[in-house]
Amino acid sequence: MDETAPQKGTVTQRAIEQIKAMIGEGRLEPGQRLPTERDLAVQLGISRSSMREAIRALTVMGVLEARHGSGIYVTQLEAGDLLETFGVVADLSRGPRLVELLEVRRVLESTATALAAARITPGQLAEVEKHLTAMNATDDPEEILAHDLAFHREIAVAAGNDTMAAILEGLSSRTFRARVWRGYQEEGAFERTRREHAAIHRALIAHDPEAARAAAAAHVGEVEEWLRAQLGGVSRGKDQFTG
Repeated sequence: MDETAPQKGTVTQRAIEQIKAMIGEGRLEPGQRLPTERDLAVQLGISRSSMREAIRALTVMGVLEARHGSGIYVTQLEAGDLLETFGVVADLSRGPRLVELLEVRRVLESTATALAAARITPGQLAEVEKHLTAMNATDDPEEILAHDLAFHREIAVAAGNDTMAAILEGLSSRTFRARVWRGYQEEGAFERTRREHAAIHRALIAHDPEAARAAAAAHVGEVEEWLRAQLGGVSRGKDQFTG
């Protein structure tokens, strides 16, 4: 097959889409071993080099995995593995793009917290309360950050939607949160954020989805507005969010 350099990207992309279609249609199941690179290239009518590139790309995406000495397999296609790139976007974004990410997080976080209020179990509620208590017991930014992440992670899990939890995990990048916490520490805003976490916790205890939705939206909204204010000073010089 004659594949010139300009065509290779197109051929590789077509191979990626064809393999994804095979998985989506059930011809390849999670955990199943793929045919050999040679056989699959023949089956799809492309060169082995293009097939190799397609497999490499799908491996990076978390769709396929290479097992040494065994071959290439479809992963279990867990949402967390497939959506890992959200964390990369949050880590690398700067300026107005961070505000956009917070807007998305505000929508999803409020929805997840509302679902959690309706579905949370006593055991899950105890875990949320444990992290809230730990946050309130320290002024160490690193400890607060760790328990803040765990607090919201437990709530996302309690919502019972693995895909939403995976997206929120990515949007709740530790690197980005650390930058926000440093800014909060400088402004002495810890008490405010503790009150916001407490409001979320009360709504979960009451199993009140609308109160939980409002409390979570207000919490992320405060961070969003704070970041907008920080970015308002861009014209006066670069800050930690603009690079």
